[in-house]
Amino acid sequence: MTDLTSIETGTEKVRLDFPAEAVARLTIANPPKRNALDHEILDAITATVPQLDQGIEVRCLMVTGEDPVFSAGYDIGDIPPESFETDAEALVAHPFTAALDAIEAFPFPTVAALNGHCLGGALEMAVTCDLRVSAPHAKLGMPPAKLGLIYGHTGLIRFIRTIGLPRTRELFFTGDMLPAGRADEIGLVNRVIEGPFEEGSVEFAASIAANAPLSMKGNKQAMETIIENPVLSEEQVAELVALRESCFTSADFLEGITAFGEKRKPRWTGR
Repeated sequence: MTDLTSIETGTEKVRLDFPAEAVARLTIANPPKRNALDHEILDAITATVPQLDQGIEVRCLMVTGEDPVFSAGYDIGDIPPESFETDAEALVAHPFTAALDAIEAFPFPTVAALNGHCLGGALEMAVTCDLRVSAPHAKLGMPPAKLGLIYGHTGLIRFIRTIGLPRTRELFFTGDMLPAGRADEIGLVNRVIEGPFEEGSVEFAASIAANAPLSMKGNKQAMETIIENPVLSEEQVAELVALRESCFTSADFLEGITAFGEKRKPRWTGR
């Protein structure tokens, strides 16, 4: 088993720590550019997240930003405009896609902790996470309409899956910045945390990580299959049924029932 504390991100722009039991937290730290996502940050996320998949040692992954913002979005400031026409895939799309794919592939729940403003590509990163919690003062927005940008279809799919087509249209056609309360109303965030945000967001992640690992991993897998396949094949249905039935013979299911009856904290093994 890998010593999680020995994992290094390879850059000071992404910090890794473990603020609660079974919780890993990646903090984007690029203050001079309001935590804008550059290649160094994206490559670090791509390389680090898979290393955190070590059995049940990490059962919730948090992504947050160094105060006062989550992230101003993709850092395009140093890319010459003339380069986009020929090199957009290599300069922008590939490193961004790789980082988001790494987050999406993490087998346990992921939480974007929006400690401050979250814009553009950073908002897509947040939507890639399973859940989002926000500080009350945070504002969320997608500015492509104000930049002359047609957004990538994979990103649009993520937003449509999260908030539906009407709200995605509103977000992208207006380019408006949404206050945390409005983002909560439309399902763009799951919870607005009042009080000290860091403490509250860690408590939220820790409450998730305290749950049965087989249940969280299995439910995430099942939901992904259902979302990706609106019409399930017989084979897919059989796989989902088998996945559900597998829990009944697991040690964790027996432990969960026993701990509930004995009014104590379960001791999960992931088996």
